[in-house]
Amino acid sequence: MQIGNYIAGQWEPAASDNIIVDTNPADTRDILAEIPSSGEAEVDAALEAATRAFPEWRRLPFSERLEIVAQASNLLKENRGMIAELLTQENGKTLRESHGEINSALSEMEFQMHHAERLGGLVRPSRQPGAHAYMIREPRGVALVISPWNFPLNVPGRKVVPALIAGNTVVFKPASLTPLIGMEFTRLFADAGLPAGVLNLVCGSGGQIGTKLVADPRVKAISFTGSTEVGKQIHQVAAANLTPTQLEMGGKNAALVLRDADLNLAVADCVTAGFSCAGQWCTSTSRILLEQPIAADFTARFIARVESLRVGLGTDEETDMGPVISQDQLEQVASHVALGQTEGARLVCGGHQVTDNGCEHGYFFQPTVFDKVEPQMRVAQEEIFGPVVCCMEVADLDHALEVANSVEFGLSASVYTRDLGRAQRFIDGIETGLVHVNMHTGYKEPQLPFGGRKASGAGLPEAGEAGIQFYTQHKVVYCYAGEN
Repeated sequence: MQIGNYIAGQWEPAASDNIIVDTNPADTRDILAEIPSSGEAEVDAALEAATRAFPEWRRLPFSERLEIVAQASNLLKENRGMIAELLTQENGKTLRESHGEINSALSEMEFQMHHAERLGGLVRPSRQPGAHAYMIREPRGVALVISPWNFPLNVPGRKVVPALIAGNTVVFKPASLTPLIGMEFTRLFADAGLPAGVLNLVCGSGGQIGTKLVADPRVKAISFTGSTEVGKQIHQVAAANLTPTQLEMGGKNAALVLRDADLNLAVADCVTAGFSCAGQWCTSTSRILLEQPIAADFTARFIARVESLRVGLGTDEETDMGPVISQDQLEQVASHVALGQTEGARLVCGGHQVTDNGCEHGYFFQPTVFDKVEPQMRVAQEEIFGPVVCCMEVADLDHALEVANSVEFGLSASVYTRDLGRAQRFIDGIETGLVHVNMHTGYKEPQLPFGGRKASGAGLPEAGEAGIQFYTQHKVVYCYAGEN
């Protein structure tokens, strides 16, 4: 396996003494790779390569660009077994979840390919006799894509593919915790015949090269998925060049279970959305709001299901939940659990690191549930990004909306009810970019936009028709041909 940056069609390591040690979060003794971290020289080379490649790539017929991207998609299908295993090794998620991510990435990529065939402008009648008035869309230029570690294949699939199809060139920086998946994603396009310089990969920490990439005026569009704190920094730096940004950031997602809900469905969904990928979805259910008449019944059922989850190696078919991604993430989860207890929330399930049954050398944490949580508590306000769910009682739907909207985030929410009138009131009142009725907070489909409000997102959302629109800019044409 070639390891390093991919710049101007060549694989080469960064010329740096700084090393990214890529380890298996399920067993830290397993060092997957040691990767030299990029610096300013590599960033400059990648941006220069993308800038030089742009004019020819944008002139390439759309059908030829699409054919190359389609071949990359086919290579992902052909190599899915190997990539799923690597994803589990590098991220820690179960093999079942890794295959699910690959399926999702393929769906995102294929939708963008099909939708791109319908991308067009507008034609309007002109008020001037003999004139034509219309609008076309053109690629922006060099796009910077910064992807996260929790979905290191799906997210670049959702970002890079529409950028390339639209005629942009790309500089791609994967998360420093999952660089190998970033390399495999890039290799798909290299092997598919993508011309040199059209897609460039630079590996390195955001602290070392992030600002250099974002601040460079050669970058004409920035798409970022990650924490709200980093997203705000990117937005501020990019503003100096008026560079358009697309930011998909954090969430503190609520699922509301009303008194007439199907509790079996609600419990199953909240377990899925609360603990899949060890709670490390931006759309994970981290708060469950329970209407008082069913609160005790739901909580008892929920705890029973959570306690039955098996924590272990992602390669074990019987594992329900793997480790969190890193020591820092493990410490963040543990500190929030301690904080919740200090604040007065009641720990009813989990709450500890797992250090037995094959988990001795990894970042494993028990699926954890609090109840008696009050809206002002930090565990109810802050994104923990781990397997911790807070149960909160609410008096009615109005109270639930007040509590659900009381956080700075606005990514996803769900309501469980058999009353479509109450469901519609929830849809109207919730301040999120995604809302679900009798479906969990993590559910999405590629044909509709994906993104949040408030501190969860800014700029055009990803996916759907907006996915490719972000990477284009409009040009209005008034053409006078003379009166006949």
